[in-house]
Amino acid sequence: MKLNIRILITTILISASVMAFADDGKNEFNPIETGVTSLGIAPDARGASMGDLGAATDPDANSQYWNPSKYAFAYSQAAVSLSYTPWLRKLVNDIFLANLAGYYKIGGNDNQAISASLRYFSLGEVTTSQDEGFVGQTLNPYEMSIDLGYSRKLSEKFSMGVTFRYIYSALGFSESYAGDQNTGASAFAADISGYYTTYPMIGRNECQWSWGWNISNIGSKVSYEGGENPAFLPTNLRLGTSFVFPLANYHTLAINLDANKLLVPAKPRRSDFSDDVDGMEEYTDKLEEWKGISPITGIFKSFYDAPGGAKEELREITVSVGAEYSYNQQFFLRAGYYYENQYKGNRQYFGMGAGFSLNVVRLDASYMLATAQTSPLDQTLRFSLTFDMDGLRDLLGKR
Repeated sequence: MKLNIRILITTILISASVMAFADDGKNEFNPIETGVTSLGIAPDARGASMGDLGAATDPDANSQYWNPSKYAFAYSQAAVSLSYTPWLRKLVNDIFLANLAGYYKIGGNDNQAISASLRYFSLGEVTTSQDEGFVGQTLNPYEMSIDLGYSRKLSEKFSMGVTFRYIYSALGFSESYAGDQNTGASAFAADISGYYTTYPMIGRNECQWSWGWNISNIGSKVSYEGGENPAFLPTNLRLGTSFVFPLANYHTLAINLDANKLLVPAKPRRSDFSDDVDGMEEYTDKLEEWKGISPITGIFKSFYDAPGGAKEELREITVSVGAEYSYNQQFFLRAGYYYENQYKGNRQYFGMGAGFSLNVVRLDASYMLATAQTSPLDQTLRFSLTFDMDGLRDLLGKR
């Protein structure tokens, strides 16, 4: 007998959407379903404090998640960052996301960089029920990914980047007497991204205007239950822009905007078919057809296959808007808002945070305030600690 807890884990992961949704009787709630949903959680405090954005903001050590092509424009030779997020603390107290990311500039022209990151999402401790004749087990399900990226300037204002990723999802288990002990699911994916930045003059002030895009998690399906239940990876298209202008000497303000769309085909809804035998057969056929869609075909179908047509396609777009105030690149205040349509998940929340930077280290923190009182995402905290290698080298050189 093989016992799989994927349904339980999936329920926990999407509860942030379901618990915040108020049913209005229209039966239009239809969020996009994917595997390894933890890949969509913002890992760092800076991006989270501005409403989960970062496609076109200034590059930092955590750009691997938002837009790896920004590393080619990084100001420092190298940096590494460690982030920690206690997740869904209103439901449980032992789920967390840990993320390690960094980059290193290579070549003599300051136009190339290599980058890497490691994500570890722990679902805490899960104890199975103990029935007669069966011994309960204590499990520690988790999901993780490790990736390596390369970015390069193609001109003085434009860069592109690619990232290759290995993903492992361990959400199930087998009883000790079962023959099949393979409990994890693996997948491979790639990202491709671009970043453009220019410095227009507005009046007497030199400003910065940037655009960025990132198509992430293009890859194979992740196969649970020995391949019997494959799931799409959360392939995502992120578009963003950022405008930075000086307020006064040492004071700057950045206004940022990101838009996202999951490039995953919508799963058929049982409610869209009649309740008779013919309706059930038609629904079953459509469901099997959906399961058989290849990931690449699914990317293209995601733009036109929503049951509600163009109206529902627009609902699948999430929007983030945020601002960052900086004093002398040493003290930062940030705020933002994230919006997802109520029928596609209903994640709607404010982000806020602050950061403090010295020559060697920078500490950032963020706080999430959900607009729905029942949302378990409410009061989520994130912390990021970043080490700048140029600052460390200068410090050691002075000694």
